[in-house]
Amino acid sequence: MRFLFVLILFAGAGIGVVYPWAMSNFSGHQIGTWRVYEQGRFKPLTVPLSSRDAPVRVLVDLTARAERIVSQQRTVLTLTAASNGSTVLASTLQFNHSDNPRQASPQLPDKIFRDEAGVIATVSPGPYIFTVGPGDADDIPMRAVDLILRSGAGEIDSRARPVGFALMAIGLIGFLLTLRTGGGRPENPNSQPPPPRWGRG
Repeated sequence: MRFLFVLILFAGAGIGVVYPWAMSNFSGHQIGTWRVYEQGRFKPLTVPLSSRDAPVRVLVDLTARAERIVSQQRTVLTLTAASNGSTVLASTLQFNHSDNPRQASPQLPDKIFRDEAGVIATVSPGPYIFTVGPGDADDIPMRAVDLILRSGAGEIDSRARPVGFALMAIGLIGFLLTLRTGGGRPENPNSQPPPPRWGRG
């Protein structure tokens, strides 16, 4: 039983954590990366997209001098994408779920935090204007912000994270219970010495 609960725990981690992370970062191919904030100034970005790029996943990398982003549910950055005068994507970014940020440089204390702005499912050929701006969390020591576009990115199943976390909870609770009960194995009668015998013979 203990091994079964360990398998359930690992399956939950794969479905709830590894699968969404892999889909966000590795599905499809990268269109490009652009710097949209530097030296205290945001600048809009215009990128020509074609219908064969769809769906397009929009990712944002925030470089900051911090070990983690504690935004207290406040918005760190806002992002909008517009085409032909209409908004096709609007998102708020908090970055507070990035537990393992990348190191910007071995010589610098800055860390790179990634968040997903969303997916543009249908792409009409033409220029798309991406506008990134500050949110209401004004105490984040930002150094730079990069916009990443990935083409042909797969859509993450919305059921994956809840199902994965539920399996992780079941596996962990079951594993801990087997530790307390000794794994549910019956006691071997030969493991105890025989009771003492009295009298002759």
